[in-house]
Amino acid sequence: MARPIKWRRVCCLPEKNTFGPLDSPPNAERCVTMTIDEYETIRLIDFDGFTQEECAKQMNVARTTIQGIYSEARKKLAEFLVEGKVLSIEGGEYQLCEGLGKGCVRGCRRRNRDRCFAEDE
Repeated sequence: MARPIKWRRVCCLPEKNTFGPLDSPPNAERCVTMTIDEYETIRLIDFDGFTQEECAKQMNVARTTIQGIYSEARKKLAEFLVEGKVLSIEGGEYQLCEGLGKGCVRGCRRRNRDRCFAEDE
């Protein structure tokens, strides 16, 4: 029997989900797709300064899971930057937090409202 998916809790969706060279039309060969949970891991660790352990607690997964997600996300960022590809952020195994701080550790963007979602505006 397959193990049930443990959804990763995220507090923030990107305001924009496509990035890349201005002169390059997006196509499948020139596109790197990062999942929402990979984006959230990069945001928490590299932007907000969380440790991997804090990030794991925030996202409601094991630290070893965060290590794997973080490693894949960094590879995708490197490919995007070095090869000049288009980066698209979409999909993945995630669930938005309630925004009430329930289960969240420091830095919940939904609770703090310092970077709102389009749906919250």
